[in-house]
Amino acid sequence: MCSTMDEIFPIAGPVPLAEEATAVKEQEFRSLYDATARPILAYLAGVTGRRDVADDLLQETYCRFLVRQPPAMSENETRRYLFRIAANLLRDRWRRGDDEPGMEIPDDGFWVDVDMLMDVRAMMRVLKPRERELLWLAYVEGMDHAEIAAATGLRALSVRMLLFRARRRAAGLLLPQRETQ
Repeated sequence: MCSTMDEIFPIAGPVPLAEEATAVKEQEFRSLYDATARPILAYLAGVTGRRDVADDLLQETYCRFLVRQPPAMSENETRRYLFRIAANLLRDRWRRGDDEPGMEIPDDGFWVDVDMLMDVRAMMRVLKPRERELLWLAYVEGMDHAEIAAATGLRALSVRMLLFRARRRAAGLLLPQRETQ
């Protein structure tokens, strides 16, 4: 009579234990997180203006990524996929009317021109959420139009036009108003 699983279901060759497979997956996720979390968190904090909201959205981004278990992708594709999840979560938040940008000053150890930071923060509060998102992805993350399109779900030509308008509006808010004579 068989008394062990190996006797009931003989296995040909060595098979990694569940703990080893889990440890490998955990290490892969940890590497992915270390490589991508900081820029995604900065993006979420920059667009929302609130670190607490950005932390929550970041956590939800990775939870959704893990639940979906996407097929193997290149590093850039995975990065864009994570930004796409984060962008979708932002849009869901905006649809619910939960968009209240804050005025937190980052404590990242670098010297900051507080007056300029306040101008940029004030400008970001005035911009529409989509404008903040596009400007952040283009100028902070350094994404091109195609990458922004992939991250946001927009067409590349739409990104080009919307980004042009967002830049023009931001410049108008940052540049001193010309006095009419």
